Amino acid sequence: MKKIFIARNIDEKGINLLKKYESFDVEINKSGDVLSQEELIERAKGCEAIVTLLTDKIDAKVLDGIGSQLKIVANYAVGFDNIDLQAAKERNIEVTNTPDIMTQAVAEHAMALILACARRVEEGDNYVRAGKYKKWESDLLLGPEIAGKTLGIIGMGNIGIALASIGYHGFGMKILYSDPNICEEADRNFQADRRSLNELLEHSDFISLHVPLLESTHHLISEAELKKMKKTAILVNTARGPIIDEKALAEALEQKEIFAAGIDVFEFEPEPVEKLKDLQNIIMTPHIASATHEAREAMSELVAQNIIEVLHSRPAKTSVLKK
Repeated sequence: MKKIFIARNIDEKGINLLKKYESFDVEINKSGDVLSQEELIERAKGCEAIVTLLTDKIDAKVLDGIGSQLKIVANYAVGFDNIDLQAAKERNIEVTNTPDIMTQAVAEHAMALILACARRVEEGDNYVRAGKYKKWESDLLLGPEIAGKTLGIIGMGNIGIALASIGYHGFGMKILYSDPNICEEADRNFQADRRSLNELLEHSDFISLHVPLLESTHHLISEAELKKMKKTAILVNTARGPIIDEKALAEALEQKEIFAAGIDVFEFEPEPVEKLKDLQNIIMTPHIASATHEAREAMSELVAQNIIEVLHSRPAKTSVLKK
């Protein structure tokens, strides 16, 4: 039997796909708890495949602890900064992810945060629930309109392109983007304008982050970058928490250096910097940008397909190591 361990429950479609194979012995951590490295090693020891989430830190210690029979780490996410790729490569262990599937879901959530921040949706909801709404007031919870404004996208990959499409076609927004590479699709379809990071920060009304977490993108947005933004700017992050220096963000929001922020990921996840919790001009969601029924189902299927291919000595569908 080929043992497979799933570090936390995922959509049943992928699980059922794996269970169709009589040669697969599938075990799932159904507790809902994030396993420590020691617990993960103990539960997954002897497995040929493991399914991991972003909360599972997979390094040489874990890989060696599970055993030399391990063939694949299938990450239930687009990102893979939780996995030591070099350690996996040295041990001839495949690593896969679930790209493209959640593109639309994340782009929609980024736009939802832009809308909610601009129109102060959460503040309005709290205002009504607290019994403060007594009469219509002309200056109550004012915010900016979105139509025709400038949307700055940092990282014009698939998600950035999807967000640009929503902004351009849905709201007639002008699209700026900062990326090491020219994006011909964005240039052609959205009349997008590629700018340096500093130029984008200075000229954008709304700024959305869509870059991977690398050494070069850690604290990409910090005090200096926040000061370059318009005081009316709204900053959104659905990528990775450490791309923003949260202490600097909290200070900028408190001092009204920018209008608002919408954050789905946190620098020290799951807890945001304490000061952020006290501010009204930020909307925080618990890493749910990809949380649609469609995305989760497709992610689980792709995770299962990668495992099936590798355990049958065939190439993985979405290998991270071969990119």
